[in-house]
Amino acid sequence: MLKVEETQAPVEFSKELISKFDEIVSRYPAGKQKSALLPILHLVQAEYGWVSTPAMDNIAAYLELEDIEVYEVASFYSMYFLKPQGKYMLEVCRTGPCGIVGAEKIMDHIEETLGVKEGEVTADGLFSWRGVECLAACGYGPVLQIGPEYTFYENLTNASVDKLIADLRTKGKK
Repeated sequence: MLKVEETQAPVEFSKELISKFDEIVSRYPAGKQKSALLPILHLVQAEYGWVSTPAMDNIAAYLELEDIEVYEVASFYSMYFLKPQGKYMLEVCRTGPCGIVGAEKIMDHIEETLGVKEGEVTADGLFSWRGVECLAACGYGPVLQIGPEYTFYENLTNASVDKLIADLRTKGKK
């Protein structure tokens, strides 16, 4: 079971968010509301930046599921963040083709440039980074995607990563 940390405040979903949940659930037959779990988790993450334990508990109550049913799904998929992330999540493909052309060096450079290890958040709250599995751009590696919009950047070099980070710093401070 996920450990509730003291820093996880209670979550109350807005009427607008609940309305979106209702629309998603309406797509499925009665009694099959669990089918709406993945898109609802996406909506919650888009709203809050991550999926806290209190948020998962509320999702479970809304969908009439056991809490563990939501926890096991949210913790299985790497696309859901179970702790706060930076405003920009840099996800570097680390699989074979990207690895051959320097993904590890790019990840080392990102760690050094941002001053945080994989999974940590920069002091200004702007950045987190992590290695991920295939981003389906094998001919253009190394590649990364940046959430929450999931914009792709290909043929990375240290210089292109530096420019990207500088641009995001400027954008993030506006």
